[in-house]
Amino acid sequence: MKTVTFAVPCYNSAAYMDTCIESLLTCGDDIEILIVDDGSFKDDTAAKADEWQARFPHIVRAIHQNNGGHGAAVNTGLANASGLYFKVVDSDDWIDEQAAGKLMAYLRSQAAACDPTDLVVANYVYEKVHENTRTAIGYRNVFPVGRRFGWDEVGRFMPSQYLLMHSVTYRTELLRETKLQLPEHCFYVDNIFVYVPLPFVDSIYYLDEDLYRYYIGREGQSVNEDVMMSRIDQQLRITRFMIDAVSLPDDVPQPKLRRYMQSYLSMMMCICTIFLRMINTPEAEVNRAGIWAYLREHNPRAYGPVRRAVVNVSTGLPGEWGRRVGIAGYHLAQRIFKFN
Repeated sequence: MKTVTFAVPCYNSAAYMDTCIESLLTCGDDIEILIVDDGSFKDDTAAKADEWQARFPHIVRAIHQNNGGHGAAVNTGLANASGLYFKVVDSDDWIDEQAAGKLMAYLRSQAAACDPTDLVVANYVYEKVHENTRTAIGYRNVFPVGRRFGWDEVGRFMPSQYLLMHSVTYRTELLRETKLQLPEHCFYVDNIFVYVPLPFVDSIYYLDEDLYRYYIGREGQSVNEDVMMSRIDQQLRITRFMIDAVSLPDDVPQPKLRRYMQSYLSMMMCICTIFLRMINTPEAEVNRAGIWAYLREHNPRAYGPVRRAVVNVSTGLPGEWGRRVGIAGYHLAQRIFKFN
């Protein structure tokens, strides 16, 4: 068994995928890199994937499939993974070599354990290359450092500290036990990946290192504000999926985990609300009312706490004045926490 499987979803990624793969190869020979070519056709992504496999046949495997979107590529990676652990690294991102060495040391220590840690968390860095700036997101105030722990020892997350796909490495069999299957042909599936498996996690280890480098600013990137407005239907789809997947509080007995997941769902509802208010059409208002009605119907015990969350009270103020205040508040938070 390999220590860890790195799944690298690629779609027309020839211009930047090499940097990603080169960074992963620094992790050693006991890793597996699955390059999932998700129906690329505009460049030589497929050929590059095959070249990497030919150069490192004991580490790299190229998998070619019809286009199904990011979720389909992650699903394929998980289905083919042979590593004890599983981590997704998008093809335009990369990992830090020094931090990766420390991650691998801990993962290797778990290979001989009778009860390997379920979830390993590390820091990530927003790399705004076009601005020559970087913002590190860490969890020192949330997690104990350098030892294994459970949800009862977790502190309070700040608004900038949600767990993202960039910060997590799951035990592979845990993901399979959840029967996790991400939606196809849809963006923002990473929210499902870091939300739905959490009730299955009993043990956590926090590595206080800036491991994952998340590229921000590429034209057409899914977190670009204009792109997010154009894909609001997909944001709504993912939020409905999350509402259905975990019933709060019934499915989450651990109080601190329940509080975190409620906060995460509140954030998802806030994003839906704010972008629909930015679009500012009659149809958008219908969709805004619709997603809240969906939450009330399908996850009724979560509705009240989520609706009363500060982020949703502030972004859901009535009328044109309330719409402007909510959008202004979002942009202020964007500048403070450096997201998007």
